[in-house]
Amino acid sequence: MDARLGGEMYIPQLSVDCVIFGFHDHQLKVLLLKPRKYDFWTLPGGLVAQTEGVDEAAQRVLRERTSLTDIYLEQFRVFGDAGRATIDTMKKFLENNDLDVADFSWLLKRYVSVGYYALVDFSVIKPVTDRFSEMYEWCDVRQLPEMGFDHREIAEKALETLQLMLDHKLVGFNLLSETFTMNELQSLYETILNTPFRRNNFQRKMLNLGILERVEKLYTGAANKAPYLYKFKAGPASGN
Repeated sequence: MDARLGGEMYIPQLSVDCVIFGFHDHQLKVLLLKPRKYDFWTLPGGLVAQTEGVDEAAQRVLRERTSLTDIYLEQFRVFGDAGRATIDTMKKFLENNDLDVADFSWLLKRYVSVGYYALVDFSVIKPVTDRFSEMYEWCDVRQLPEMGFDHREIAEKALETLQLMLDHKLVGFNLLSETFTMNELQSLYETILNTPFRRNNFQRKMLNLGILERVEKLYTGAANKAPYLYKFKAGPASGN
């Protein structure tokens, strides 16, 4: 970031924060970064350049942190409380990263952040840090460590949105293989919603949504009845 041009390169007082949920093996986690010389963790985020859209900025942040380019991304809320970041906190951030406060005074103003969430299989992602963070970690979404700024609130609101919109956004998430069993789909729901379902009730609910297509049975060679396989019906993709 060029200190002389930074204030002109980026849209003043606007940022994006991304809640990257990772689903794998019946676990739901969130990707966090630990800023240099801090005892708290943050969500991946960044500024919005004058030459890019807000959605493009969020996609760039995801690409820089996960190296993936085809990720389902959903904008869910704007965070703009007056006290979400203090001048002292930002000064310490600059000092911790050996940046001159005078050169980066444009970062000391109040920022409004647009929140996004993504849902990925964290087993296939190799996160990377940047010059402002010293490490990353996938943390249990329901046992978050100490978070900086208002990032705990952002993560919690993202989870609430994901839970509310799961039925409508399921096709776009690409969390399951091309074909899957009803049990695998139920496991996904139970993990995200943190609640068990009765098997028959869940199957009825999913079939009534009209988004599933039954395909051939999965034959395992075992004596028990082979389960049906399903796939999502073809249609326009959701997301940004």
